[in-house]
Amino acid sequence: MQSRRSFASFRLLRRSHLLIAFGLGSLLIGLTPWLGVASPAAPGPRPAPVPTDQQALQSPHHGLVPANAMEPTAPLLDRAGWTATASDEETTGENGRAANVLDGDTTTIWHSKWTATAAPLPHTLTIDMKRTAVVSAVVYQPRTNGPNGRLGEYAISVSPDGVNWGSPVATGTVADDASAKTLGFAPQGTRFVRLTALTEAGGRGPWTSAAEINLLGDPGTPEATVDLSRAGWTATASDEETTGENGRAANVLDGSDATIWHSRWSGTAAPLPHTLTIDMKRATTVSALAYHPRTDGANGRAGAYTITTSTDGTTFRAPVAAGTWRDDDTVKTATFTRAESARYVRLTLTSEAGGRGPWSSASEIRLSGPASPAVHGSWGRIIGFPLVPVATAALPGDKLLAWSAYAVDRFGGSNGYTQTAILDLRTGKVTQRRIDNTGHDMFCPGIAMLADGRVLITGGSNAEKASIYDPATDAWSATSSMNIARGYQAMTLLSTGEAFVLGGSWSGNASTDKAGEVWSPDTRTWRKLPGVSAAPALTADPAGPYRADNHMWLHATSGGKVLQLGPSRQMNWITTTGQGTITSAGNRADSQDAMTGNAVAYDIGKLVTLGGSPAYQDSPATQRAYTVGISGSQVQAARTGDMEHARAFSNSVVLPDGKVAVFGGQANPVPFSDATSVLTPELWDPATGRFTPLATMAVPRNYHSVANLLPDGRIFSGGGGLCGDCATNHADGAVFTPPYLLEADGSPKPRPAITGGVPPRAAPGASLTVGTDSPVASFVLMRAAAATHSTDNDQRRVPLSATPAGTGTYTVSIPSDTGVVLPGNYMLFALDSQGVPSVARFLTVS
Repeated sequence: MQSRRSFASFRLLRRSHLLIAFGLGSLLIGLTPWLGVASPAAPGPRPAPVPTDQQALQSPHHGLVPANAMEPTAPLLDRAGWTATASDEETTGENGRAANVLDGDTTTIWHSKWTATAAPLPHTLTIDMKRTAVVSAVVYQPRTNGPNGRLGEYAISVSPDGVNWGSPVATGTVADDASAKTLGFAPQGTRFVRLTALTEAGGRGPWTSAAEINLLGDPGTPEATVDLSRAGWTATASDEETTGENGRAANVLDGSDATIWHSRWSGTAAPLPHTLTIDMKRATTVSALAYHPRTDGANGRAGAYTITTSTDGTTFRAPVAAGTWRDDDTVKTATFTRAESARYVRLTLTSEAGGRGPWSSASEIRLSGPASPAVHGSWGRIIGFPLVPVATAALPGDKLLAWSAYAVDRFGGSNGYTQTAILDLRTGKVTQRRIDNTGHDMFCPGIAMLADGRVLITGGSNAEKASIYDPATDAWSATSSMNIARGYQAMTLLSTGEAFVLGGSWSGNASTDKAGEVWSPDTRTWRKLPGVSAAPALTADPAGPYRADNHMWLHATSGGKVLQLGPSRQMNWITTTGQGTITSAGNRADSQDAMTGNAVAYDIGKLVTLGGSPAYQDSPATQRAYTVGISGSQVQAARTGDMEHARAFSNSVVLPDGKVAVFGGQANPVPFSDATSVLTPELWDPATGRFTPLATMAVPRNYHSVANLLPDGRIFSGGGGLCGDCATNHADGAVFTPPYLLEADGSPKPRPAITGGVPPRAAPGASLTVGTDSPVASFVLMRAAAATHSTDNDQRRVPLSATPAGTGTYTVSIPSDTGVVLPGNYMLFALDSQGVPSVARFLTVS
């Protein structure tokens, strides 16, 4: 394994870089961005890339740590004039007044009352900003002189007047350490913000304390919005470059970041300000504008801006947004202070972000408006985790297992232990636990959901290890180590009940062929498959096998066979009996290699692949999606509709109705970066092959993010980051409610309920007599799945044959072929004639 020395060197370089960039005494949240790109001297519109210090930070594990990964994702709000009050405070034994959290001194603290009779939990701390502002996070700094009173479980609420408090906008649990915690939520305007401490992190007593409280402002991710269709729109500009390049205004609407609008620069450059006006051709309610900087250089990046709207293109109203954008390549979103019905939206640029010249440029402009729940779905509150959820598994009992690495916010090191957490979906409570007994740092692993419902986790930072989690006993145990040490490998359960693994050159000896091997649940040992070399399944990644065999897309079929359908453009059939074999199954139609994309089984023998990029990082992602159909030994691939957005590092989830939702990702994949984030999910309909937008996400979900179908038909989306001392760690998640569950006003749709007839275990081929409280149209099994690094080979949707068996009862048949219904835990859903699913019942098919 080339890890230890290189990883340590990388951490030293990164730490040195941070110290130089930000200063020894700075807190992460208050940092001023450090720019490592020199301003080009010439005004040319497409300067050659200038190397940055970040390009020297090439980790053998994760590649570049970009400059923008070190910056706060939202501005720190000015605390001038703010006041803080608490439910109680200690004034006898110490100066523990609430006001101390706003004094800028981490040595003074607020502490709940502890002399005489301690005030019981919960404790509240309320910030009054004295004015309305858009807020997106509470930054909690624990005391620095001891652990007592560190925040554990929490809730955050907001109020316009300090009297009317709605449901919490965020809940969760934070890690028991002294680091500053950023507790995010969907951005919204408010005056009062209340932090409620429900527990003390270490369980040391009924206390709560805080050294400092800060709030973050608008990150440019408006709540409950959706991208507006740009069909028929036109763009005009105050001036545009047509001599030295194609810099026409129309380029901001062509869907390509490679083409740009540029203000006139040849001859005598047009002076600032410059305007860009979008004509939507019809009156539309608009609430935000997204500005995509050019991707081929820095010149003309927008700095100071105002946005105005008009109904006639002549008279423009008072600005709905104004500010100054950072000088970097991240997509910028301006949230309007008020949604307005308008036909025209004008972006006026009064400065160039880097001060390099009198220029303005843009690659794309997008507008968004309020989302309709019945069309676009809706997001729940942000749920804080005591770790970055890099890997997750859906469990019976409405639980979600999450794990990261040896630390809550940084990756591997072969430390022999892993931070884990479990989210109770019924209560919203998150509990943390460190797993030491398996000697396994389970960062960047392979995962397979076993036939008996346990979770098998292999390799990663401790590259040869394998561990098992049993949800029935909440116990972790070690199983035998693999024959080949691996990280970033792919796994799937086989129709035989064994587990298959392939690839994984991220850790272990990268020069070793990461050939296949199989784990037996009977012997708890691994057997080699020398006939299943990883070589035919490699992509053409310029980084070589270290990246070329990562997280393959595997789909198990009958007789212990597996179709490897990506991310390499060549697909392969794999047999796992005897020595094993791997043979070509043809190319995935006209697709390129699609590393960082994913594949989802949406029906029996039918899969869809979504996005990805030719190389693991620094190569443009694709908008393309392909269907892959399996009929016996024949495999047919075809292009289906394109996504609206190019995506790498996204996550996709199949729903009980067969549609597929895709969340997050980047237009240009860079680990640990929130640049080029895609915040609008999309929903693919297999009946039409088309994608439609869903409600905007509040938090970017890119590298190290996850998504899982939940037993109530909703979806968990979370994570991203795990990069130590940077600002792109997203130790949280949120639950998305798909549109099939919502009325137009956002209220829940009536849904059928399964009332009985679902045993805890059923054999393949069994028939069940299932009761429901109302007529239903169909039943479907959804395999309980596990996700990491954009890949979830456990996902599987199996429509069932069902016939009425009397009033409120149905005979439901489970397929007998274990290549169709792999052994393991499933969620059984009933769907009505409108495709509205019930809450699922868990059963084990084996």
